Amino acid sequence: MTVNMTKGQKISLSKADGGTLTAVRMGLGWQAAPRRGLFGSRTREIDLDASAVLFADKQPVDVVFFRHLTSDDGSVRHTGDNLVGGAGQGGDDESIVVDLQRVPVHVDQIVFTVNSFTGQTFAEVQNAFCRLVDETNGQELARYTLTGGGPYTAQIMAKVQRGAGGWSMTAIGTPANGRTFQDLIPAILPAL
Repeated sequence: MTVNMTKGQKISLSKADGGTLTAVRMGLGWQAAPRRGLFGSRTREIDLDASAVLFADKQPVDVVFFRHLTSDDGSVRHTGDNLVGGAGQGGDDESIVVDLQRVPVHVDQIVFTVNSFTGQTFAEVQNAFCRLVDETNGQELARYTLTGGGPYTAQIMAKVQRGAGGWSMTAIGTPANGRTFQDLIPAILPAL
């Protein structure tokens, strides 16, 4: 059963049967919003990029994004860059797989971001979402719809966090500006 998350909502990543998740996929999907032109409406390709920043005690220690597809320890893997989007309400345009059992013990949070590398704003995007999927069986666990459009070029989407009771996910949904994950670090820090 999928949980439709709201900004700030936190869910446990324990399975309903009491077991723990071993691997999850954070998927990102989007479509270009139609724009009115002289000859009707048309769309322009939008290049959004998903990134995962690994933190240890509020310090970034590794990152996974389109130019560094696998974390140094191999526990987090980006499946590849999508330059145009298009899945929107359906499947994922970009995804990042996290092997929760392999994440080093010093890494306590993984923050997922999305940014427009080409500088287009979220006003030009529609049907954008991030979703968390149990990678072992393909079951969608949680979905967060990226709403609001607006003049910003990035969003701090969500984080998975290690705690005493295991891993949990929190929907963050904070708009930001930046073309790359490096530009977003100041916006990420308050969410840790």
